[in-house]
Amino acid sequence: MRFEVWAPRAERVGLVLEGATRALARDKERPGWWAVEAAATDGARYGFSLDGGPALPDPRSARQPDGPDGLSAVVDHARYAWRAPWAGRGLRAAVLYELHVGTYTPEGTLDAAAGRLGHLVELGVTHVELMPLCPFPGRHGWGYEGVSLWAVHEPYGGPEALKRFVDAAHGHGLGVVLDVVHNHLGPSGNHLPAYGPYFTDTHQTPWGAAVNLDAPGSDEVRAYLVGSALAWLREYRIDGLRLDAVHALRDTRARHFLEELSAAVDELSGELDRPLALVAESDLNDPRVITPRAGGGLGLYAQWNDDFHHALHTALTGESQGYYADFAAAPLAALAKTLTHGFFHDGTFSTFRDRGHGRPVDRRRTPAYRLLGYTQTHDQIGNRAQGDRLSAALSPGLLACGAALTLTGPFTPMLFMGEEWAAGTPWQFFTDHTDPALAEAVRQGRRREFADHGWAADAPSGQRHGEQVPDPQDPATRERSCLDWSEPEREPHARVLAWYRELIALRHARADLTDPDLAAVRVAYDEAARWFAVRRGELRVAVNLSGEAAGIPLGTPHARVLAAWDAVAAPGADGVLRLPPESCAVLALA
Repeated sequence: MRFEVWAPRAERVGLVLEGATRALARDKERPGWWAVEAAATDGARYGFSLDGGPALPDPRSARQPDGPDGLSAVVDHARYAWRAPWAGRGLRAAVLYELHVGTYTPEGTLDAAAGRLGHLVELGVTHVELMPLCPFPGRHGWGYEGVSLWAVHEPYGGPEALKRFVDAAHGHGLGVVLDVVHNHLGPSGNHLPAYGPYFTDTHQTPWGAAVNLDAPGSDEVRAYLVGSALAWLREYRIDGLRLDAVHALRDTRARHFLEELSAAVDELSGELDRPLALVAESDLNDPRVITPRAGGGLGLYAQWNDDFHHALHTALTGESQGYYADFAAAPLAALAKTLTHGFFHDGTFSTFRDRGHGRPVDRRRTPAYRLLGYTQTHDQIGNRAQGDRLSAALSPGLLACGAALTLTGPFTPMLFMGEEWAAGTPWQFFTDHTDPALAEAVRQGRRREFADHGWAADAPSGQRHGEQVPDPQDPATRERSCLDWSEPEREPHARVLAWYRELIALRHARADLTDPDLAAVRVAYDEAARWFAVRRGELRVAVNLSGEAAGIPLGTPHARVLAAWDAVAAPGADGVLRLPPESCAVLALA
């Protein structure tokens, strides 16, 4: 096979293959590249030596059996026998399910997660969104500090296990989306700087020097990231990629990296003859991210919509700290704006940022499904001091109201694992750094992060108003975050799960709920009485967030109840729907 590597600063490069070293030659056609032909079989260990130094892992390694700092291993992708051709499953009319492999099951492996896919089929979701899988130090972590951007974390099962998982998901009719991180690499096990200018001090990010997308040498760095993305889609039959924090991709070139990536993915989609999608996490509130390239945009298929989350979270909980402050003054008004216009901040002043933020969505050109809506995500739970879910503070009725607004709303809905049964387990921030100094720095940094919010670094566990921030390095922190699969069989979890299944089935059955026209969405609400109603074509969705019964004027007595959290009668002759406290209903015009 051909071994090649980009190392523009090296004077000589050696291939260390199964303990033997041989020299690579400069590639005359590609400046900075080195290559050599050598016999090797699947699983053979190898690395590259730069100017006589120790063997380092291959930047394009498909497998790191001994972790980020070990030698790479050859992977023969052709060895895997896929069950059957896969025609693909696009994200139009999708319901996504965000899943962290390491905590979805106690085993924390891809094979164990595959064994639970039947639950998702019964739930009615269409796509599994896997959190990052690239190798990182230790066994357990969120995955956002991964390195070796072409490889699969070995404790999860490595590349073969990912293929088995995708194969099993496709066998169930489920698409698979993979979360990838291009804006930074982990602080430990990252050997890219030894090879070339993968990073640049031209820009700074929250993680330090930026990935080099526009400084000298950036052509190859961009090609590295694009190649990694295409490898997931081609070699593993992944159906789409979720791109982490694209607002942190510092790029001043005329053709933005995301535009280049979206063009490459579209080309691969045509080559493979199956739909492929890119979904951004973006804090920019800039609709150009999801505008087609032909219309002057970057060409990504969809993006997460945190404005919807923040408005709904504030309406449900009453919280007003941090970025929730922008939504807290009138949460139902904020919710109404996001449901009808896409973004809440569309050029308006953000008190949290102390500046204007965002720009309007062109509702004539932007289908609603290009925005993802959700009540909970790994970020919105795990970045809380205790990693507490909404179920830790809200009644089942309020959880049902949040689910109703998300799953009948105009945006592509996404759930976070366990949400569908109001999981009682938290989802906390956990790491397994093998470097003691880095482990302590992360531990102290986490405590300092919440020190200004009344969380003590050394208070006894369980003490409110000064409760101890969980130690990310303590194995118990990860163990607490694992789903408890006995819960769905017990109340109140079973009832919540049945409600989610009913809502998702309704979404699949009623075309009005996947109408992409944002301008067609109509809302009514009473901020003081805390009721909210949405019109989706011939359907009406009504929620009562108050602790008191509410009368919601539907404007017609001719409506029948399709689904309801509590016993709800059709509206009376006056056209008013009477909802019990903390309850909701979906109705159809008779």
